[in-house]
Amino acid sequence: MSDLSAALADTGGAGAPAAATAQLRGLLLAALRHGRAELALKRSGYGAPVEIAVGHERGRLLAATPAAATLRADPEQAGEREWLLVAAVVGALVELAEPGPPADGEAIGVTAGDLESFLVVALPAPHFDASTLDDLLPLAFEEHASAIDRLRAAAHAIPGAVLADVALRAPIGPGHPLRIAEAVARLGGRPADARSVEEHEELIYPLLDPEGGGRPISPHDDPDPARRVARRILQRLNGMGKWGGYHTDFAHLARGFAGNDRQLAQAVGEALLVAGLLAEKPSVGQRHVFLNPRRAADIHRMIDTGATPSGLQLP
Repeated sequence: MSDLSAALADTGGAGAPAAATAQLRGLLLAALRHGRAELALKRSGYGAPVEIAVGHERGRLLAATPAAATLRADPEQAGEREWLLVAAVVGALVELAEPGPPADGEAIGVTAGDLESFLVVALPAPHFDASTLDDLLPLAFEEHASAIDRLRAAAHAIPGAVLADVALRAPIGPGHPLRIAEAVARLGGRPADARSVEEHEELIYPLLDPEGGGRPISPHDDPDPARRVARRILQRLNGMGKWGGYHTDFAHLARGFAGNDRQLAQAVGEALLVAGLLAEKPSVGQRHVFLNPRRAADIHRMIDTGATPSGLQLP
């Protein structure tokens, strides 16, 4: 039993008195520091589990994670297991809050904040019964975190007052991975499971970014066929938050293309891999790819302006 879980057991978990808030916050920060160090290892939480904590305060669920708070603005820099842990947390919050399927992008309510450099994520939960948090949280979290390879993690219910002073803001960008994670979970999927995310892509992409999902925009108008295809591939992957933690089957790069452009998309995908704009993650029986965070500037520049990065030889 960790120091945090022992203190929660002694003080009453989510119902702990206000007098315990300072102690619990200190223990939580120590647990998050341990978790951050563990996430940098090849196997995380095998000595002592990586811990997250969830509280309910003023009609919302708030979760403290060991991920970097900068993920709210810069998701490209999150490591794969770090991001998948956050995705599992968002999935658990959705399961607890039960908001139902989103009608449109405006209905996505996830926000994020900074707890001494650690990421806090929050979701509106006006009808949640806080007295059930101690019992329901471990089950909801296990349902989503069990899909993450080489990770042992635990979730604790804490008083909402421990996180009440964290300033929360919306993630930056309509296709931010936090928004995708919420959308996947609200559609019945598991946002920490890449296969489940892919099963929902065709619904989520136009939901979160209807302008990019349906109406022709600048990449569609590029006069060079191969460059147009490359820009559209990069735009779609960026719009779906495919920055390492989320990846996609290489064969899916041709989605949305018709006729000869489908074959061209496969060739362009190979060129993007060779140039290092895409990176590859081996998967059982499949080739999975994702946007290379180290080439984020080149990727965004090509999407926005068509500027071809050095080293990219398009067919």
